[in-house]
Amino acid sequence: MTKFMIGRKVGMTQLFDENGQAIPSTVIDCGPVVVIQNKNLDADGYQAVKVGYGVVRPDKVIRPVKGQYEKIGVEPRKVMREFKTDETFEPGQEIKVSDMFQSGDQVDINGISKGKGYAGTIKRYGQKGGPESHGSMYHRRVGSMGANTDPARVFKGKKMPGQMGNVVVTVQNLKVVMADGERNILVVKGAVPGPKGGLVEITTSVKAR
Repeated sequence: MTKFMIGRKVGMTQLFDENGQAIPSTVIDCGPVVVIQNKNLDADGYQAVKVGYGVVRPDKVIRPVKGQYEKIGVEPRKVMREFKTDETFEPGQEIKVSDMFQSGDQVDINGISKGKGYAGTIKRYGQKGGPESHGSMYHRRVGSMGANTDPARVFKGKKMPGQMGNVVVTVQNLKVVMADGERNILVVKGAVPGPKGGLVEITTSVKAR
C-alpha cells in the first residue's frame, strides 16, 4: 500500500534519541484528510484516491468542486490532491496521519521551495566571479557564452541568470521520527522544502532502504 498525507510545514526543531543524540527534525501539521473520490481503471484509466485537506468556507469554493463535497456530505476543503494507491477508501472517510505513518517509516516529501527572485549565476549556481580589483569591470557577469562562429549559438542548458527557487522539490528517504494522530503532527528527520506554512505532500519513499 502506498501511504500518503497532506500537511503544512510548521518549522524545524530538535529531538533527542535514547542515547542523547540530537536529531534535527521538521514538524509538519498533517491532515486529517477526507476521502472525496476513488479513481478506478474502468472509469478513469488509473487507480488513485482523491482527498481534501484544510476546511474552507463554502463561498470560497467554485460550484463544480463544491458539488463534489456535497455529494459525500462533508465541508469543502481548501486543497484537493490525488495519490496513486491500490487501496479503496470510503468516500467521506477521514484519514489521520497516524493511520498512515509510524515511527521508522521512510518517506518522500514534495513541496515548493522558497522563492529567491531573479538571481545571477554566482548566487544561483555558485560560479566563480571575475577579478575584484578596481577597473576590472567584470565582477559578477555571466562569462563566456560559448564557441565562436561554429556552432554560432548558445547551447541548451547553459547556466544563465534567472528565477531562483519557487520550484517543486522532492526530498527523498526522510525518516519519520514521530507520528501523532491526536495532535495531527508528523516529525521527520532532516529538512523539508518550502517556507513555514508551505504546503507539502508526504508519500511512501520510492527508494526506501
